[in-house]
Amino acid sequence: MSVLDLTIGVFRYDTTRALFDGDVTVDGADATFASAGTLPEIFTGLARDHRYDVAEFGMTFYLRSLDEGAPYVAIPAFPNRVFRHSCVFVNRHSGITGPQDLVGRTIGEFGVYGQDSGVWAKGILMDEYGFRPERNRWLIGGLDRPDAPFDFVSQLRPAGIDIGDVPAGESLGRMLRAGEIDALFTANVPQAVLDGAPEIVRLFPDYEQRERDYHRRTGIFPMMHTIAAPRELLDAHPGLATRVYEAFLRSKDIAADRYRQGRRLYEVQSMVPWTNALVEKNRELFPEDWFAYGISANHAAIDTYLRYHYEQGLSTRRWAVEEIFHPELLDT
Repeated sequence: MSVLDLTIGVFRYDTTRALFDGDVTVDGADATFASAGTLPEIFTGLARDHRYDVAEFGMTFYLRSLDEGAPYVAIPAFPNRVFRHSCVFVNRHSGITGPQDLVGRTIGEFGVYGQDSGVWAKGILMDEYGFRPERNRWLIGGLDRPDAPFDFVSQLRPAGIDIGDVPAGESLGRMLRAGEIDALFTANVPQAVLDGAPEIVRLFPDYEQRERDYHRRTGIFPMMHTIAAPRELLDAHPGLATRVYEAFLRSKDIAADRYRQGRRLYEVQSMVPWTNALVEKNRELFPEDWFAYGISANHAAIDTYLRYHYEQGLSTRRWAVEEIFHPELLDT
């Protein structure tokens, strides 16, 4: 039987290191793993340029592709997960001290209305603080430099919401720092914040405490991305979806085991001081498999995301969890 050649696009994470190092392979395939400087480049490589046979894909972009009839199907591996109370930034002089102050404000969003981090952040604010996106004006653009909205996916503008693009030559980070927008939802920390700009603060300065409380109450660890492949490819090679899933799962488990074993040596493999203390603290809150893959362990989180996506006008219908993943993997 001939070996299938695959090019797989994915960012270099702890969860994928073993794939790039060659410690884990895709059974029955000669898989080449490729990364890129930014995540949107990987998404573009799958959705527009077709450079990859299989690739990491933002959940919102995948769901939009389903609505538009694109030929992808998801594999329930989630290499990128981030709590998102921390992703809302505000201008210190805007008068915004809490979610209740967002009403009527001009808010920026990086790249697209309804990026993964924005879907989670809006959804959580809607559930827990009564936030309503339609009460705001939204501007879409580049974060730290002028940049057009993402072009590898349709720019949905849900009815009843005032959404526009930033002026030509402008960036959201500069506009927030200058007070020209009041708040910003973004997957990445603005460079001005990294540089210590005093004009920008987080909506929730105590975000870690809030995110831990959120997880304690809901059990949800938000996933941003999944793995996607053309349905035609997976249908032509029965079992391939399972083998790709198992490779990503083994790689993630190797990474998790490094942290478990690293406790013995105070996590000296990390340059970050007190990493060991953080790992110990997290063990009090998270289960042993804190970065779970598969559908069963993630059903509540996936279903919550699907609800948020629909409620925010980004899906034409309310998808069910079992509809969006390859049939081979529904029992994972």
